[in-house]
Amino acid sequence: MSLASLIRLLTVLLGSTLLAACGEQDGDRLPEVGARIDQTSVSGVSAGAYMAGQFQLAHGRDVIGAGIIAGGPWGCAESLYADVMPGPGTAFINLSRAMNGCMLNALQAWGIPDPQWLAKRANQLAAKDRIDPIDAARRDRVYLFTGREDRTVVPAIVAAARDFYRAIGIGDDQIMFVHDLPAGHGFVTEDAGLACDATASPYIVDCDYDMAGALLRHIYGPLEPRTEKPAGEVITFDQGEFLDGLGSHGMADTGTVYIAPGCRDGAGCRVHIAFHGCNQNTAAVGDAFITETGFLNWADSNRLIVLFPQVSSTPANPQACWDWWGYTGPQFLTRDAPQIVAVRRMLLRLAASPSMI
Repeated sequence: MSLASLIRLLTVLLGSTLLAACGEQDGDRLPEVGARIDQTSVSGVSAGAYMAGQFQLAHGRDVIGAGIIAGGPWGCAESLYADVMPGPGTAFINLSRAMNGCMLNALQAWGIPDPQWLAKRANQLAAKDRIDPIDAARRDRVYLFTGREDRTVVPAIVAAARDFYRAIGIGDDQIMFVHDLPAGHGFVTEDAGLACDATASPYIVDCDYDMAGALLRHIYGPLEPRTEKPAGEVITFDQGEFLDGLGSHGMADTGTVYIAPGCRDGAGCRVHIAFHGCNQNTAAVGDAFITETGFLNWADSNRLIVLFPQVSSTPANPQACWDWWGYTGPQFLTRDAPQIVAVRRMLLRLAASPSMI
């Protein structure tokens, strides 16, 4: 996920069109388990953090909290010309803006990012019913993290995400901003991954800090202690049920869900959606993001279902990033964004009654 790699992505986009992703193995069927949809939370790393924020606002009536890890403010990459010049040209402009102004802080002199403007933009989309009402998000609890050694998405950009949440009306007492660890660019753990200051695959770093527990406790309140050995079900499921033309929208063939013990049969368990970062999907790092981040350990003792949707590498998106600059189309911030549509349908499947199977 180095800056050099993302610069190569800009070059590829100039001459690329979206093509179907090459196949992975077909998965099982995502089960109906009667999950409690109105207690959903999201989190993500880097590009996944941006997608977590986009999903949070698109479906604010369902989402009660978000973990933004090494990511910036909602809508940061969208060009001011998005409404008047939709199409591949705008995606190109958005990507340049994303890299220079929403990862690095090179556009600060031009007022990018501008949390106040982004809050206005979010309210505009809500007024057009393209995302849920902003009032729904004001109740949310938000966890933000930046590492002092992160040179991919610099701390000032994550601070702008905090300021965006303030600007839409989320109180300081609902926001937790962790910025004092010497972490590189990645998901921080207590005892798994690379050295704390590393920025390298699988983008999981050991800083003696349980980030999964910290963000889940901030969102949900006091939790039961984590278990040492998860005993639930890890299911690889077919994402093709949830979106036609998966590959043309950057989605992988399969995703993964973890169902904690006791959450199978209409038990009303809560769902946490974890969005991987660029080059952090299962095709790139295997099950590292699923098994080493700590989410499963907290899920077992707290009746959580953890959904790990997956995107894939395409010519227009060779790093397998979630769409936070518009490579799937100009609607990427809205409920109609293909990737948001797919993940929402996965959530609805989990929330459906088992009797509907």
